[in-house]
Amino acid sequence: MEDFSKYNGEGTTLRKAQLRMLEILVEVDKICKKHNIQYWLDFGTLLGAVRHGGFIPWDDDLDIALFKKDYKRLCNILKEELPEQFVLQDESTEDKYCLKFAKVRDKNSYFEDADFMPQFKEKGIFIDIFPIEKFGSIQIKKMVEFFYGRSFRRIKGVAIKKQSEVIIAYIIWPLANVFVSIGKCISRLIPNGLYSYSYGIPLFSKCLKKDILPCQHINFEGISFPAPNNYENYLRLHYGDFMKLPPEEKRMVHSKKIEFKS
Repeated sequence: MEDFSKYNGEGTTLRKAQLRMLEILVEVDKICKKHNIQYWLDFGTLLGAVRHGGFIPWDDDLDIALFKKDYKRLCNILKEELPEQFVLQDESTEDKYCLKFAKVRDKNSYFEDADFMPQFKEKGIFIDIFPIEKFGSIQIKKMVEFFYGRSFRRIKGVAIKKQSEVIIAYIIWPLANVFVSIGKCISRLIPNGLYSYSYGIPLFSKCLKKDILPCQHINFEGISFPAPNNYENYLRLHYGDFMKLPPEEKRMVHSKKIEFKS
């Protein structure tokens, strides 16, 4: 059995960050239960629960997902009901927020990760909340995403090499929204039960609704949280052979710096 303590042993900065993320998740879970909102552990968080019983030892983020129809309602509730030390971060709370999914941030820490961090107001340790919706074809999403997601991020000031790209993005943006509407109409006509991450999120992993519902519960860091019903197939669609550990050189972290105020 490999010793993973070199990554997140007790007292390490990474382990402290993981436990702070867990605190956020516990509060979000309470709110979801109170308002009967179904979510589930996603991405590496779900993988960690299955393979490690908690965080992947070198992982420094935490992901949950829910259906798009519940996403906006949850975000609105979180704005009002999160404990004082946590805050929701999305397009409605920050003008320069350049992501199409929300985060819940800890106010008493600092987490430096992406190149666009400087434009964010809230910069604490966080968990990600991903909306998923029905897609008739991932290829359609990829085509629409080329215009919609790229335009959105450039309008928000991300990935700009030339100022002309911003002008072009503003010109394309109305047409890109039309493409999204067309893509959603096509998706409703194709009854394949295929879901993926909402438009504007450049992630193309797919999942099947029958693999998600009804959700079961799984142990994560000694606490029971919702997970997809057929989490093995869900993870297989995301990662392939998900139980196989990656080589050490591919065990990547997102953070450049993590600090705690309290």
